[in-house]
Amino acid sequence: MAQTSRRPKRKVSGGRYHEYQKKRANQGRRLATLTKLGEKKKISVRKLGGARKALLLQCNVANVYNPKEKKYVVAKIKTITDNAANRHFVRRNILTKGAIIETDLGKARVTSRPGQEGTVNAVLLQ
Repeated sequence: MAQTSRRPKRKVSGGRYHEYQKKRANQGRRLATLTKLGEKKKISVRKLGGARKALLLQCNVANVYNPKEKKYVVAKIKTITDNAANRHFVRRNILTKGAIIETDLGKARVTSRPGQEGTVNAVLLQ
């Protein structure tokens, strides 16, 4: 079934909204890009106006920022230890912004949106 960003047909009370326009092509949306842990896999999709967006489907490395040294280091992701977005994402190894990952350098928090930006950036936790 197609995903849409329109309001629902029903109100909170259970009553129906009156339709004021038909469905529009620009109200459709993609399914969520659930970036998994694995060998790097990226795709490019066309956005409105012809712009391109890089979607990261799988990744096993992250650009980790070390606040003490004030430098970025590319580190291998071992596993995902915590995810505030959804607790089931941890066992499915899905990367989202705010997820806590275990890297070669230690634990880090993801600061980028992997499914939207195409890279995994993280900050080392002290």
